[in-house]
Amino acid sequence: MTIRTRVLVVGAGPVGAVAAYRLAEMGIDTILLEAGADCPEDMRASTFHPPSLEMMETLGLVDELLADGLKAPVYQYRNRRSGHIVELDLGELADMTRHPYRLQCEQYKLARLCANRLRGHAHGAVGFNRRALSFAQDDEGVTVQVEGATAIETYQCDYLIAADGASSTIRKWTGVEFEGFTWPDRFLTLSTDYPIERHFDRLANVNYVADADEWCVLLRVPTLWRVLVPAPESDTDTAFLSDAYKDQVFGGLLGIDTPIETYHRTLYRVHQRVAKSFVAGRVLLVGDAAHLNNPLGGFGMNSGIHDAWNLTAKLQAILQDGAAAEPLLSRYDRQRRTICTEFVQAQTIQNKQAMEGAGDDGRSTQEHRMDELAGDPQKRRAYLMRQAMFTSLEREAEIA
Repeated sequence: MTIRTRVLVVGAGPVGAVAAYRLAEMGIDTILLEAGADCPEDMRASTFHPPSLEMMETLGLVDELLADGLKAPVYQYRNRRSGHIVELDLGELADMTRHPYRLQCEQYKLARLCANRLRGHAHGAVGFNRRALSFAQDDEGVTVQVEGATAIETYQCDYLIAADGASSTIRKWTGVEFEGFTWPDRFLTLSTDYPIERHFDRLANVNYVADADEWCVLLRVPTLWRVLVPAPESDTDTAFLSDAYKDQVFGGLLGIDTPIETYHRTLYRVHQRVAKSFVAGRVLLVGDAAHLNNPLGGFGMNSGIHDAWNLTAKLQAILQDGAAAEPLLSRYDRQRRTICTEFVQAQTIQNKQAMEGAGDDGRSTQEHRMDELAGDPQKRRAYLMRQAMFTSLEREAEIA
């Protein structure tokens, strides 16, 4: 039996789920497939920037996200030794957005919200425990072989969207190169419900903490604190995931020797990579399948959502309005690859280097930069526009 749909989306993370739900809402028959039994519960991404929230508002999803998240208009850069704090307030952008804040909310909540809405949708469907194995395409469409629970299933579609993550099977089948590099150090994420805020003066929900020797990121989601620290190559995975290292991290951060209970400990490699093309015929790459970056700044998931938003608008023009496919899909490729190269990659590399860099006075490069911004309203607004991802979307619209 062959299952027919206009668009098949593989990967039910937030990017794939948003793409599938938006297409279904447009009236385009779409099926979302996921290899796991549910949307992946990845704890790494938890920040929604204002433009992404505006997109979710268009889809009627923002109220439920707001109910599940924490608003973070203010974020801080802190020197963990001197106690010096520089605050930036996205409230300064209230003249251009209804959402002048970051929303701290785990990414899987958005994915599950979209997947739940696809169930029973007149133009949408979702299938879990279905792993894409291979595909073949021609001028008429794409045929995808999928491993189900008891049999190999065949899907036929006009377009296949690969949202299947950093190790995308579909991207590998296309043969598209994944250019870039992998950082030598890893990142360790720890989550805890311990009240970390008790040990800091007026701690915000988003905090970048650094000094000349070490840095960390403290992010709050509704029920947990997430702590992100670098994990140098000098030690093993087992050592970094151990109770001893966990206690070392919290002991240095909080100045206590009380063991802190954690709910997640995730150690992962950090990549800076961009696919050489986001379009391979009728196969279209979005999100981590198309580009990877370090997490400092919260750009990864958001830029993937912006990929999906751009691409689905073009597919609507092609599938519903009869527009020529090649010019639109080529423009998608130019727009989103340019943004990933000029903005996401460049900005996240700069963010990481600034957190690690140090001056002779023991203060991080980032701290000096933030002090300069604090005293210059024009530079500060330009920085907030970049960090909130408005600048990248303005640049995208300029690309013909």
